[in-house]
Amino acid sequence: MGGEAFLSRRFCHVAAKVVAMNDCAAAVPNLVCNTKALKEPALVKLKAERDPEKLFQLFKANAHNRLVIENRFAFEDTVARLAGARRFDYIEHLLEHQKTLPQGRREGFIMRIITLYGKAGMTKHAIDTFCDMHLYGCSRTVKSYNATLKVLTQTRDLRAIEAFVSDIPQQFDIQLDIYSVNIVIKAFCEMGILTKAYVIMVEMEKLGIRPDVITYTTLISAFYKHRRWEIANGLWNLMVLKRCLPNLATFNVRIQFLVNTKRAWEANRVLKMMQNIGIAPDEVTFNLVIKGFCQAGKLEMAKRVYSALHDKGYTPNVKIYQTMIHYLCRERDFDLAYTLCRDSMLKNWYPNVDTIHTLLKGLRMKSQLGKAKAIMTLVRRRVPPFPSKQLSSLQSILTKS
Repeated sequence: MGGEAFLSRRFCHVAAKVVAMNDCAAAVPNLVCNTKALKEPALVKLKAERDPEKLFQLFKANAHNRLVIENRFAFEDTVARLAGARRFDYIEHLLEHQKTLPQGRREGFIMRIITLYGKAGMTKHAIDTFCDMHLYGCSRTVKSYNATLKVLTQTRDLRAIEAFVSDIPQQFDIQLDIYSVNIVIKAFCEMGILTKAYVIMVEMEKLGIRPDVITYTTLISAFYKHRRWEIANGLWNLMVLKRCLPNLATFNVRIQFLVNTKRAWEANRVLKMMQNIGIAPDEVTFNLVIKGFCQAGKLEMAKRVYSALHDKGYTPNVKIYQTMIHYLCRERDFDLAYTLCRDSMLKNWYPNVDTIHTLLKGLRMKSQLGKAKAIMTLVRRRVPPFPSKQLSSLQSILTKS
């Protein structure tokens, strides 16, 4: 125990230097909490309370109330509102007290504390909580390690992340798993250091941690995003070669790249490939392919993909409606644009004002004033309403002589 405590103090001291923190908690004033039975259920009172000090008192008074403590939303909401009020001293007081209670011996509960510290931006407190778990009689495994690692990656502090990955597993006898690797790779990709992210995958595979579809999808997406398509395509081939089959997310990433590079026909072929190997496309897939054909000026193909979506039992989402209506108006197919716009608005999904403006002008030009008035009626029903200036502008299209 003595050696473990020494190692714990050693890393936490290093982490305090590496991670720039502004979450030093002020002393919590001695607050007298009302311990009498609450007239309303505690969860109701917590949700309704807006004053940070009263919220702190109320939560503290219910520190042993399982209905409160085991309610993930109540816990997260309380911490989020205290963080919003910048009362980090209250957050520290509440969470540190929770560690000393019986639930503090459960790793799952301590993981929640670590995550809550992370959401409040109190990264050093999250790391200290992990390092001190043995002090509360709580077992430390790769699960709590991953929770802490995820919090640490949010700081985008490369040195701190690398130190945590290289030093801590040995100090606490923790075996990293694929979740650990994916957390680091995702962070490095978001930081734009793609080579390091790739090297992490290679090095971890040498240690026996085999990349999974999430690993490959994260890297492929990042390399496509940074226009390094040769490497992304190479990773796709490597993934298949190693018998790690792409999933829906991987296919959507590839289709997104093909659409972005104006290769709509290739995107459509990938869509068909998915269906042939038994991976069902989703609304995102269809929307990407529809958008690709629309951008390429192949509106008839976009309509065919839209029809196929219906034939397979899918319901168009707001993105699909917006894409179709926008390009139909641009290509002056106002009849179909009207039908889709009406259906979309009935679901309270509204195109932007510029698209509605174009549609109304097109319907008026075709002497379809009845359809234009029907669209305008739905526009007025929007919740929340369009600004009055925009409504007046749209209405003026119908009243022009």
